[in-house]
Amino acid sequence: MAWFKREIKGIITTTEEKKEAPDGIWNKCPQCKKPLHYSEQVENQYVCHYCGYHLRIGSKEYFSILFDNNEFTELFPDLVSGDPLHFEDTKKYTDRLKETRAKTGLKDAIRAGTGKMGDQPIVIACMDFNFIGGSMGSVVGEKIARSIDYSIEHKIPFLMISKSGGARMMEAAFSLMQMAKTSAKLALLSQAKIPYISLLTDPTTGGVTASYAMLGDINIAEPGSLIGFAGPRVIKETIKKDLPKGFQTAEFVQEHGFLDFIVDRREMKERLSSFMKMMSN
Repeated sequence: MAWFKREIKGIITTTEEKKEAPDGIWNKCPQCKKPLHYSEQVENQYVCHYCGYHLRIGSKEYFSILFDNNEFTELFPDLVSGDPLHFEDTKKYTDRLKETRAKTGLKDAIRAGTGKMGDQPIVIACMDFNFIGGSMGSVVGEKIARSIDYSIEHKIPFLMISKSGGARMMEAAFSLMQMAKTSAKLALLSQAKIPYISLLTDPTTGGVTASYAMLGDINIAEPGSLIGFAGPRVIKETIKKDLPKGFQTAEFVQEHGFLDFIVDRREMKERLSSFMKMMSN
């Protein structure tokens, strides 16, 4: 039928002339499935303004939220992982590292910086899940250790933002050594009476949960974050039973005494600044 056709010349656009929306402008909330414009995400600190779901973000976004005016000095930016085991699965570990660095623009799964939050000096180390699942390798442990040393030397609080799938299998025992190493450094921070704040985000699992993520003077989390050691699927297959509703969510973990409180990302800076003021007084 004629009214279903555009017969006027110039109206029909060829495939070659069609314009696509630039990547990254629109996102979809994983929970309510509603579209989110990038500018709205930034304004709402990457929290869905429809349902309150906290979108996964990396160190760049957390630094912009927490540091005053997004002003900070990055610490130890040139540390990179080696390949001590000459590991190879579907591809060589060295090739995987090169590809991930090119794709993400990151040197490894963690960045550290020092600046001011609420006009108070602080060191923040933040993990990036986009870098091999935020896995804990030798560089992650070393940066945390050096960041703690910096906090002790300058007598300023340390904030650790965890977001990880666990140990990095490509580094095997070198990865697991970071659990003891970071825990020992945190003991020195405690002896120096310098506050350590641990922020657990979605997801925080494996060796990270079993070490530095749960050793804070206060342990806090974002709403709905997955927090645990083994994953829910592995646990269910092991015990052959259905898991409780909400198992391993931040709310479940807090209810069982492993978290001090859960805080909305939009209130995070204010709450942390208040805690730091109380500790300094």
